[in-house]
Amino acid sequence: MKKVLIIGGGPAGCAIAHQISMIGNYNITVVEKSNVLGGGCKTLTMGGHPYTFGPRHFITDKKYLFDFLNKYVPMRSCAEHEFKAYIEQDDEFYNFPIHEDDIKRMPDYNEISEQRKNSKGPAGAKNLGEYWLNSVGDILYEKFIKNYNEKMWMVDSVNEIDTFNWSPKGPSIATGKGKVFSDKISAYPIKLNGYDDYFPIATKDVKVLLSTEINEYDIENKTVNLNDQKMKFDIIVNTLPPDIIFNFKLGKLPFIGRDFYPFVLPIENAFPKDVYFIYYPGKGKVTRCVEYKKLTKYKSKNTLIGLEVPSLSNRLYPLPIKKYQDLADDYFKLMPEGVYSAGRAGVYRYGIDFDRCIDHGMIIAKDIKEGGGGHGSVLNIDPTGEQKRIAK
Repeated sequence: MKKVLIIGGGPAGCAIAHQISMIGNYNITVVEKSNVLGGGCKTLTMGGHPYTFGPRHFITDKKYLFDFLNKYVPMRSCAEHEFKAYIEQDDEFYNFPIHEDDIKRMPDYNEISEQRKNSKGPAGAKNLGEYWLNSVGDILYEKFIKNYNEKMWMVDSVNEIDTFNWSPKGPSIATGKGKVFSDKISAYPIKLNGYDDYFPIATKDVKVLLSTEINEYDIENKTVNLNDQKMKFDIIVNTLPPDIIFNFKLGKLPFIGRDFYPFVLPIENAFPKDVYFIYYPGKGKVTRCVEYKKLTKYKSKNTLIGLEVPSLSNRLYPLPIKKYQDLADDYFKLMPEGVYSAGRAGVYRYGIDFDRCIDHGMIIAKDIKEGGGGHGSVLNIDPTGEQKRIAK
């Protein structure tokens, strides 16, 4: 029976363990340094109010991923939810992303219209700053884009962000009702414990080592030092930043983290109906506030708000900057056959959420079952190319 090591017991590690265990005939070990499974999708509570580290609603454009999770964690739609942004210049809340109806009620509407009419378009844009500035003009750029992205990614200039999804026609300005994910499935678990029931289901046929950290990695030989004992595996799946398992030999990959502050207010609801998230594109430190009972449907006379501030205190979000993605790719090239890297941190791509973690598990399990001998980032072994398009 082949031995499989999965490094990390967050949503990616659990989803991958689940998919490989369903193949059968594999001895699987999950190593997790914290004392619980689930990572950022683990449900926490304050005064009975459930919340997660970040909103963690399940968003996907792949129905098969929703259907898979829904079998184990019954879900309900939250497609009605809206995003708002507080724009300091106007002392006003607008839809987020930018919405045509909001532009019409802005005090500088005429100037914005003139700038949009005279914009030269995004052709030739080398970075996110040029793309937006050349498409919508400097007024909307300053209100919605510049400060938000600079504090979100903790960069000196938004022009440092040089990998992004873009259209040759320019940024899409929302119309109609302005529902952010109208073209995707947006859902959240029905039960108040959120996704928590899934993690033991996903690992029921798996050996789980909690509060355990790998002391030493020898990835070339698929060997690790675990509890002061050298252990060799046939297959290793990594969900940590790839620089860690190579002892930073090529350099450290930068990540942006979050300081998260939950607090309870003495009011049944703080945000307007259907507004779950409020973004702050201004110069202040806060990027987003979330009212969690909008997602969880928890009943209380009070409401819990989660406030998020970018920081370097943890490694959560890979930077969308090409030179760092290239460095991650260099790490992937060091991985021998049978060593995979998956999940958001593992593939070093920002646009990976719980749905894609499940997809990564399916891709790896399929490759193992078919004896494909894949290795490196799961983005490189996906035969459909779906993940590659997301990562760009």
